[in-house]
Amino acid sequence: MGHSTRTIAAVAALGISMSLAACGGSSSDDSGSGGGKKVQLALVAYSTPQAAFQDLIKAFQKTPAGKNITFTQSYGASGDQSRAVASGLKADVVDFSLETDVTRLVKAGLVASDWNSNPQHGFITDSVVTITTRKGNPKNLKDWPDLIKPGIQVITPNPSTSGGARWNILAGYGAASSKGTNQPAGVAYLKSLLKNVPVQDDSGRKALQTFVGGKGDAVITYENEAIFAQQKGQPVDYTIPASTILIENPIAVTKNSAHPAEAKAFVDFLYSKAGQTIWVKNGYRPTVAGVPGADKFPKPAGLFTIKDLGGWDKVTTDFFDPQKGIVTGIEKSLGVSTGK
Repeated sequence: MGHSTRTIAAVAALGISMSLAACGGSSSDDSGSGGGKKVQLALVAYSTPQAAFQDLIKAFQKTPAGKNITFTQSYGASGDQSRAVASGLKADVVDFSLETDVTRLVKAGLVASDWNSNPQHGFITDSVVTITTRKGNPKNLKDWPDLIKPGIQVITPNPSTSGGARWNILAGYGAASSKGTNQPAGVAYLKSLLKNVPVQDDSGRKALQTFVGGKGDAVITYENEAIFAQQKGQPVDYTIPASTILIENPIAVTKNSAHPAEAKAFVDFLYSKAGQTIWVKNGYRPTVAGVPGADKFPKPAGLFTIKDLGGWDKVTTDFFDPQKGIVTGIEKSLGVSTGK
């Protein structure tokens, strides 16, 4: 099958390990400047966009709308972050891996039901699922069938906690099942794939760290994560399979935000051409037309979406239901934790 491959020159792996490890957890930003009333916004996000948000926040604070705004920031596995907000973690703006993590907050009364009514349907960034390997791709892992060969170790996070893991799994399933039309073939593929996964971290960023640390022959990850690793000097190649899924990452302002106008101004900046250009520089595909650099992202011949698989409600029930989900059952049979 056809595929697209990207490479970049490498530097020491130790440096990237340290850089990746630094991108996690919570932080506080106090760099807002200028006169007037100071406002602090709480940003709660999934693990991978932390580096991008550092650039975005700095750029926003240089605008009239953002000059008096500072941020607290929390990053982690998308599902964990969503559940934390539902349980009381303060958030003015939430940015998750999965639409269902926003839907949870809608059901909890914390996000408006029309959060996705803009032209981008609430999605701030796009990406695709890729196969990332050691530089030079020594084991020639270029497409989904390569990942289920005997003896191959594949790194991907735990779908019970990580939104990225669900995207990864659904990408492989969709490719193997002809976009869901042959479920038995897709399920058989997932059984073989997950048998080749030696460890499942709780987030996409931690899975990348595990791979950077030397474990595994390949890591299934977002395109933007592969680009991030390359930008930090990690000696990796990544391949975009001919058939893969379009990742759509949602963002929303919470209903109980103490500063809704300022939170909306920040989100508006993230959607602006200036904001989307920063996203692109950090490896994300823009959701707004006409953004410089967007043409560098190849479109896989067999690109499909979550709608092609029936939508998130159906997929979540069929694959990730805690008791009866297909993936849940496979994970349990392999002795993997399915708790949240």
